Amino acid sequence: MADDVHEEKARPGRRGLLAAGAAGALGAVVAGAGTARAEGAAAPATPQDRTITLTGKLPTGAPDFVYLPFDVPAGVRELAVSYRYDKPTVPTGTPGNSCDIGLFDERGTDLGGRGFRGWSGGFRTEFTVGRERATPGYLPGPVRPGRWNVVLGPYQVAPQGLEYRVDVTLRFGPPGGEFTPAYPPERARGRGRAWYRGDCHLHTVHSDGRREPAEVAAGARAAGLDFIVSTDHNTSSAHGAWGPQAGPDLLILLGEEVTTRNGHWLALGLRPGEFVDWRYRSRDEALPRFARQVKRQGGLVVPAHPYCPYVACQWKFGYEHADAVEVWNGPWTYDDESAVDGWDAQLAVALRDGRSWLPAIGNSDAHSAPQVIGSPHTVVLAEDLDRDDVLDGLRAGRSWLAESAAVRLEFTATGNGRQAGIGEALAVPADAPVDVRLAVSGVPNGTVRFLTDEGQLHQESLPADGAGTVVWRTTASLAAFVRAEVRHPRADGTPGRGNAMGPDLPWGPMAALTNPIVLRARTRG
Repeated sequence: MADDVHEEKARPGRRGLLAAGAAGALGAVVAGAGTARAEGAAAPATPQDRTITLTGKLPTGAPDFVYLPFDVPAGVRELAVSYRYDKPTVPTGTPGNSCDIGLFDERGTDLGGRGFRGWSGGFRTEFTVGRERATPGYLPGPVRPGRWNVVLGPYQVAPQGLEYRVDVTLRFGPPGGEFTPAYPPERARGRGRAWYRGDCHLHTVHSDGRREPAEVAAGARAAGLDFIVSTDHNTSSAHGAWGPQAGPDLLILLGEEVTTRNGHWLALGLRPGEFVDWRYRSRDEALPRFARQVKRQGGLVVPAHPYCPYVACQWKFGYEHADAVEVWNGPWTYDDESAVDGWDAQLAVALRDGRSWLPAIGNSDAHSAPQVIGSPHTVVLAEDLDRDDVLDGLRAGRSWLAESAAVRLEFTATGNGRQAGIGEALAVPADAPVDVRLAVSGVPNGTVRFLTDEGQLHQESLPADGAGTVVWRTTASLAAFVRAEVRHPRADGTPGRGNAMGPDLPWGPMAALTNPIVLRARTRG
């Protein structure tokens, strides 16, 4: 890898030349007089902007992250960074060049360290960072002297290599005012113990979305949501922008989508300004460290779209450190079907081994129009509409997934004089009858499915108006858990069959999905 660094000094205008000459002529006087200034002398000139250019070529197989150091002298009020790289033609099926960018300050580039100043991935070609303001994705704050680093993330490198050029312009002058973040409150006006609707995976202009926070908040309200979580990629810069968008009717929680080279995960419920590092792969064994960071502050670790087919999106870390898993991401597709199947298999294994089972959640992952905020979302039973209660409900699996607020359901299991709801356990004699009941509305001509550790054991169609109640009987000896799905009709109008084979999905798109009710067999007496 070849790297070159050179400086290009901006050419001063006539006024700058005069000021520079005056400053040079008075240098001895100022030095000899301390803070005194000769009568009638001009103030020392502000240095001219200066540009540092960093160039090089990365080969195929370059490191995941390439650091380009540069020195910042005293007196810099703002950094302006721009970059470009070549995109040579490649054969069909061969990855072309794709390169992300971010910034670390003089505090260093250590994994999990304090030097992080922002990340824009491949979404922007230029950005600025100053004390009072910064481009979305980057953190405002002091521009202190020392060695800073631009970080490149060569996501894909063509066989010809990747040639890059980064221009860092140092702008001198007074530092400006101090940025004051406006964090959202951790409580909204709730309804006490109730079901609350929320989208836990959303993006803004602070990463690769095109919506401002105000637009996302408006979209959440229009979707009938009670809460949302801010999850921009690899940055906390949006945290301080959400305060004005929250209100008694909308709880806004803070988070991050941690985008690693072996999958993405959601850090939900972060404390204001908290940053979670993403610069590792599964083999680096760094995930446990950052999972602990999130859990120490009461947050959740949630693998996102684990079967997404795109480069670096599929989840390769396992689920040992996860608190939940995102099984439904945006419009229903094949990878969601795979995610639900994988999650369902984990349920059976966890209950067999007496371990805690992993709750499912669903989110829109909306970035820009026409992606719909709140489609899908998660409906959680919480003690009230505040940060800790919502996170507790998600962690416990007291939740179900809905494509929109038009879908409503109630799901219970009753046996031996007891009743349990979603995410709860019902302990009954092994052979005691258990009536499983689902009341649903908002899915015209839909199909209700009841699934256990054995698979689907009951299917029933809904009428044209989309409302109905389905009851099915089982026992704890036959089912370790029961969960429900509500599906739309398939494209050909049929309800679908669980063992169908062919080029199409065996079922229509998901309309609603519940976490399980666990059935525990106990001896009589």
